Amino acid sequence: MKINILVFFLFLMGYSQNITKKNIDVLVIGGSTSGTSAGITAARLGVKTLIIEETPWIGGMFTSQGVGACDGNNNLPSGIWNEFREALRKHYGGAEALETGWVSNTLFEPSVGNMIFNQMASKEKNLEIIHGFYVTDIIKEGNLVKGAIFKNDKNEILEVLAKVTIDATDIGETIKMAGADYRLGMDAKNETNETNAPLKANDIVQDLTWVAVLKDYGANADKTIAKPSNYNPANFKGSCVETVDKIKIDCDKMLTYGKLPNNKYMINWPTKGNDIYLNVIEMSREDRNAALFKARNYTLQFVYYIQNELGYKHLGLADDEFKTTDLLAYAPYHREGRRLKGISFFTYNDVAEPYKQKDALYKTGISVGDYPVDHHHKQNPNAPDLGFPPVPSYSIPLGALIPEKVNGFIVSDKAISVSNLINGATRLQPVVLLTGQGAGTLAALSVKDNKDVREVSIRKVQQSLLGQKAYITPLFDVKPTDVDFETIQKITATGILKTKGESYKWANRTWFSPSATISIKEFTEGLHQFDSKNIIIRKQDLVTEQEAIKILKKAGGKFVAKSKFSKKVITKKELAILIEKSLNPFAMEIDFSGNLKK
Repeated sequence: MKINILVFFLFLMGYSQNITKKNIDVLVIGGSTSGTSAGITAARLGVKTLIIEETPWIGGMFTSQGVGACDGNNNLPSGIWNEFREALRKHYGGAEALETGWVSNTLFEPSVGNMIFNQMASKEKNLEIIHGFYVTDIIKEGNLVKGAIFKNDKNEILEVLAKVTIDATDIGETIKMAGADYRLGMDAKNETNETNAPLKANDIVQDLTWVAVLKDYGANADKTIAKPSNYNPANFKGSCVETVDKIKIDCDKMLTYGKLPNNKYMINWPTKGNDIYLNVIEMSREDRNAALFKARNYTLQFVYYIQNELGYKHLGLADDEFKTTDLLAYAPYHREGRRLKGISFFTYNDVAEPYKQKDALYKTGISVGDYPVDHHHKQNPNAPDLGFPPVPSYSIPLGALIPEKVNGFIVSDKAISVSNLINGATRLQPVVLLTGQGAGTLAALSVKDNKDVREVSIRKVQQSLLGQKAYITPLFDVKPTDVDFETIQKITATGILKTKGESYKWANRTWFSPSATISIKEFTEGLHQFDSKNIIIRKQDLVTEQEAIKILKKAGGKFVAKSKFSKKVITKKELAILIEKSLNPFAMEIDFSGNLKK
């Protein structure tokens, strides 16, 4: 007994010697897609930032998870997403060099994505990145998150105190640790009022995938792997005989779906492919890792099927991507996990009909996306069919990143406060990268203004993002190259001038129509919803410059004295410029519901 006690105390002494402590402005838990952009952004804004990532790479879905085929935002060249894409184009020799598949417009080798993200990160003197540690607990004082505790496989402990902590993990790993409320699985229709939601809530999440990257080693090569355990070819029969959108998917077509540059192939195929249903979110780390082995094995089975049954023996696991023992990606591609209960709850209805909702969340946007609502449930026969409901492009509201009650804490990546249904759109790589940029901006401003994240001005966050060449509204027809881009972004974010959404194939749109004209009724309705003191004038005449100035003066607009105003009809773009110069409505503070603060 005495020996055991002595060993215990010697262990404690050694344990305490392995603790490293750090004090930082912004802590980013996870070098995921959003964690990478959040860390880079916060550092650029002048605050000391630390990213802690378990795998050897940063970039998350794009890189360590192997999903080098981007879904969405091809027509929304916003912020850090556009910066990353331009770096890819430069590396490969132009936009066309990235169009190697037949669904995505931007495809690249994961190792190249990691290289580019590291090049971006290395330029920031305020940014430090530590690999090989995983989070074990959140440090909390009352209702305030003060940092987190990490551990590595050598039993070394890292304790980090931070002014702001960002959970940038794919599955919301620390939401529960922080004591924040969250949702998991499908929401009931009576909670979200979404037509396609199931009648009853359940804990079903989307199928996940452990991605492989194959490489063409030449027609005469035989790179067939050893037959994996539990291999059953029947699981994959039919993976390349289906018809999608009237396109017959033969086996070559299936493989070129994820064709990457340099004769590589991303293996992330949903129909009779390597998607697998594993609900591991609430498991312990040890149990989760054990369960996820099934996902690795299932992907190896599919690779073996491609090689042995379909005859693509020359396609072997790429030996120059992931330095794992089985050459698979460093981490699984989780499509869904915990979802924060935030200040704002973003649902399908907020996307489909943004102007008809009680809360005008579109006014509080900090990142944009245009991908459809795409759910993967083919491997779970018990999953209700959610359909493929149409949507226009959309903005993620700032309040979706902030917990209802817990302070000093921001959530990004796929764990933001959205419904299960709309998570099918908000989970994709480009929009998640932009959500991280928003999270990093919010965190930096919180530190610099010495305010809790929920007290930071929404308009200040948005203005900072606009300064970073990011979108806050998802306009298809007004690009950042337009000299009035920022003005139009601001005015559409007030709701004074409305946009029109369109569900369009795999790249949805929102139109501002800058050369269009509007009626006096539509213009005054926009001013009234912005501030109810403004009166609606029910005239269908088109707005002229003279009439616009008259209406704006009544709304409080300021004008330099001018002897004569034109009676010509004014375009929406001209009207936006006039509104900003005279009324400057974007400078007026709003709350998380989009209402003016009184």
